[in-house]
Amino acid sequence: MASTSNFTKNQNPNNPKSPIFISADSLHSILSHSSLIQHFHSSLPKLSPTIQTPIRQNYAVSPPSSLLLMPSWSSSPSLPYIGVKLVTSFPQNSSVNLPGIHASYVLFSSTNGQTLASMDGTVLTLYRTACVSGLASKILARNDSKVLVMIGAGNLATHLIKAHLAARPSLKRVIIWNRTMKKASDLAEHLSKHGDHNGVCFESNENLEEILQLGDIVSCATNSEVPLVRGGRLKVGAHLDLVGSYKHTMRECDDEAVKRGRVFVDNEAALVEAGELVGAFERGVIKEEDIAGNLVELIEGKKMGRRDDDEVTVFKSVGSGVVDLLAAQLMYEAM
Repeated sequence: MASTSNFTKNQNPNNPKSPIFISADSLHSILSHSSLIQHFHSSLPKLSPTIQTPIRQNYAVSPPSSLLLMPSWSSSPSLPYIGVKLVTSFPQNSSVNLPGIHASYVLFSSTNGQTLASMDGTVLTLYRTACVSGLASKILARNDSKVLVMIGAGNLATHLIKAHLAARPSLKRVIIWNRTMKKASDLAEHLSKHGDHNGVCFESNENLEEILQLGDIVSCATNSEVPLVRGGRLKVGAHLDLVGSYKHTMRECDDEAVKRGRVFVDNEAALVEAGELVGAFERGVIKEEDIAGNLVELIEGKKMGRRDDDEVTVFKSVGSGVVDLLAAQLMYEAM
């Protein structure tokens, strides 16, 4: 972590310091899923009330391309930052073998407005998204969870797997499913050969209905508009982690999963953005007041998490500028 003297120097308007650039490689070398999970656990309750996160701005650049601006800032002296995530969405990039999403995160001092750092926003988002899910599984999943089922094999899947393993060291088996099975098998092979996951078996399986019944934790990171997780297939006592959907047309699980489980969210935006929940409300499957709590309430103990080993828990996240800012803080102060 940065020393107090260095931090103070950064904030001194009479002694300005050039902004630093934090690359994707630097993020990977400094951040760990376990450290970010712990940072969220300790910081979210006391700092989230101090952070302002306006509605993100979305501009059509040249349809279908768009630019998104996501600002946030804190009034707390212990979090003296303004952060802005800038995201470009160019869906047509797939035709030229380029990612469709690119992002940068810029950090400013809220004391004097100086630019402090610019960092790879794509990698930062992968870490913070996965670690929110990891923190939720640390609170909601069974203590004896052994099997993680990962639905989806994109960039986020790798981080979700590592975050769940960090949160639940009891996990010994990871089964990966993807529509394109080669991606699932490639990811399983990569994780088997790389990283420090002693005693963990990584495998792929094309039979989704079968592996759903094995998962103590089922994590989903897809863009599916058709339910992939059938609630009736979930194991007794399972924890379902839903990450992929962010608009009304997207659904990773069916109504039975929502009805069968006690549902928690990362923040209230999930109630109006997540297709699984918005649809369930519209169809009368559950009501908004049936939502059991949010992540901060779980950390603080204001809402009870898992009540017994047979209960199915569901956690739906849509992300927020709050965790962006906290992740950027941890990264910047570690430089």
